Amino acid sequence: MLETKEQEMIEIRRHLHENPELSFEETETAKFIKNFYKDKECTVTTDIGGQHGILVDIEGGLPGDMLAIRADFDALPIHEEADVPFRSKVDGVMHACGHDAHTAYMLVLAECLISIKDRLKGTVRIIHQPAEEVPPGGAITMVKEGCLDGVSHVFGIHVISTMPTGVIAYHAGSVHTGRATFKIKIQGKGGHGAVPHEAKDSILAGAEFVTGIQKIVSRKINPMDTVTVTIGSFDGRGTANIIKDSVVLEGDIRMLKEESREIVEQEFRRILEGVCIANDMTYELDYKNDYKVCVNDEATTTRIVTALSEANLQEVSSIVDCGAQSPSEDFAYYAEKRPSCFFFVGAHEPGTEAYGHHHPKFRIDEKSLLISSKSMAVAVLNYMEKGI
Repeated sequence: MLETKEQEMIEIRRHLHENPELSFEETETAKFIKNFYKDKECTVTTDIGGQHGILVDIEGGLPGDMLAIRADFDALPIHEEADVPFRSKVDGVMHACGHDAHTAYMLVLAECLISIKDRLKGTVRIIHQPAEEVPPGGAITMVKEGCLDGVSHVFGIHVISTMPTGVIAYHAGSVHTGRATFKIKIQGKGGHGAVPHEAKDSILAGAEFVTGIQKIVSRKINPMDTVTVTIGSFDGRGTANIIKDSVVLEGDIRMLKEESREIVEQEFRRILEGVCIANDMTYELDYKNDYKVCVNDEATTTRIVTALSEANLQEVSSIVDCGAQSPSEDFAYYAEKRPSCFFFVGAHEPGTEAYGHHHPKFRIDEKSLLISSKSMAVAVLNYMEKGI
């Protein structure tokens, strides 16, 4: 059934790709999704999770659990440079992460599940989630507003532009890093380079801080654990002979264990405080813990991998354990509350250069839409028939 609807998926994906909307601004995308379900035999709940979230319940004809499957639909503030005929019509906004593909495959899969609902055991809840890209993200709000009420498990897929089409990848346990972000203003005292003793050099203090926090990973974290500390911006621009009054630093922190989060923040604050005391300066710090570590339930992941292996889908060339992935993902908020599995579908278009997610030349092989829909269908139907 899904094979006959592949072109429909592609057309939906291209429409969404041409008309991207940023996180928390997905008004027209939400309308498009709601209109898709009009007059279909399902229950639709709208305007949740940052106002644009949508839940679609497909109630089966036989008793059973409620399973949730999630697709996100926001875009990114990036000007598209990909050479495709359906480029973004919105200047400075594009689907550079594949959320248009997630929504397209999910809509058509939902349509197929509705057509066989009388044979389903239990209920399938489709979570159409806005605002994955911008903290606090749409998932945490949807969870707070009850999207997991009555739900036993949650499944999700992400297409991967750098992974060969035909590959399905998974990892049990911590599959995506957690994250924290920070912005610091170190306040010194400006002055002339000819009389440095009369100033308090904020650039020097900032440099000491940048060097100091490298010790967090190398000396405070178990070397078997994964943590990164990145300074992405150091705003110390000024005149060559003037000692700058203040500097602003911004960056982020990633970790694969929630236990590492507290250690990093404690050491981060201690080093910042020490540097500023040593240099007789003050600081302002905005430190935000946002996305949690995304953890795939082992039993759920094993069940899905087994089902996919047994299904022997002709479009799938291999099923591999890809290990933990360094980006963060707000699917973590579902996985925190319910046994879940978030897995990956390769989408590198053969013959093209593989650009990573969030790149202005990002593109995917649209064959990944059918693979995504079929692999999720296998996971859903196997769960409804056999459970975990």
